[in-house]
Amino acid sequence: MRKVPLLHFAIALLMMLIVRPVSADPLTELSSFSVFDKVDLTELATGDPKTAHGPPMSNPRYLSVQSCYVAPGAPPQHLDALRNWNPAAHRELKVILHSDVGSPTEAAFAKIKSAPDIPPVRAFVAATIKMSNDLQLSREEAAKWKGGEATLSGAAGDFWISVLAGRARAFVSGGTSALAPYDHTGNSVRAGDELNGLLREQGKIRKQFAGLLESTAIGRGAGSLKPELYWEMLNVDDVAALALGTFYGRTTAPGAQAADTFYYSSGGFYAGLTLYQMWPIDVGGRSSTLVWRGDMIASSSLASLHGVEKLASESAMMKDVAKSITIFRKESAR
Repeated sequence: MRKVPLLHFAIALLMMLIVRPVSADPLTELSSFSVFDKVDLTELATGDPKTAHGPPMSNPRYLSVQSCYVAPGAPPQHLDALRNWNPAAHRELKVILHSDVGSPTEAAFAKIKSAPDIPPVRAFVAATIKMSNDLQLSREEAAKWKGGEATLSGAAGDFWISVLAGRARAFVSGGTSALAPYDHTGNSVRAGDELNGLLREQGKIRKQFAGLLESTAIGRGAGSLKPELYWEMLNVDDVAALALGTFYGRTTAPGAQAADTFYYSSGGFYAGLTLYQMWPIDVGGRSSTLVWRGDMIASSSLASLHGVEKLASESAMMKDVAKSITIFRKESAR
């Protein structure tokens, strides 16, 4: 009978050896700023990502989701995989086009003219022709639309290439504070204010990433970290939206951090921010990474949702994040 407790002890010890943190105590650090009080590393290493609702926020336009997962390789490897990932290769993620921006000239956005002729793109072109109130532009930008060939391969494409190039140059020169507001309909909204608002609502997360955020152009000047620019065409509720993004990453002792930001969108949402905290762990003698991910979004459409509708929107966002992580983790493990 004495052998049974000894067997249980041996199994528990083996599991501790199979999955163990390499750094001081990533699980304690994880619980200090996230919604995850307890995480089973063994379960994460072999199962699906864990997702949860973010803490409640007072601004009805804001929504957040948190997740954590384990990926193969050390944090610097995971950081590089995030930096180089192209979500447009996976149709289920609703990214129609993705392109890096080496220099924010009009040429960097020429791919807009080759957008596929699909219903969401046609809906976006139709909104452009009539300068719909759903488009997020400044008065000056909207005034530049003079009509013309109603296709992205023609005048509509030229218009949006000019808008994106101009906003990307403004961001590089002065961060989100240099961006023109969305005010062509008279309701002025600034993406930088929305990003700062999202962070103000989540003090623990803001403190955890203070060093990284202070080095970026998010909500302030140009920042000391060089922005890694890109743009995407997204399918947002069956209407295409053009978005400008930037990725920031840095290695820390002993892990890594990253911030992926949408600082402009032509519609669908005002701004978005995804933060990553990465810690090194050991899984069965193999170098791995424990990752916390926090997704935050600001959107006017969220303000009208209450109760069950708001919960449904959060649940949909959680599913989208889990799908994205699952696909990314599978691809990065190759």
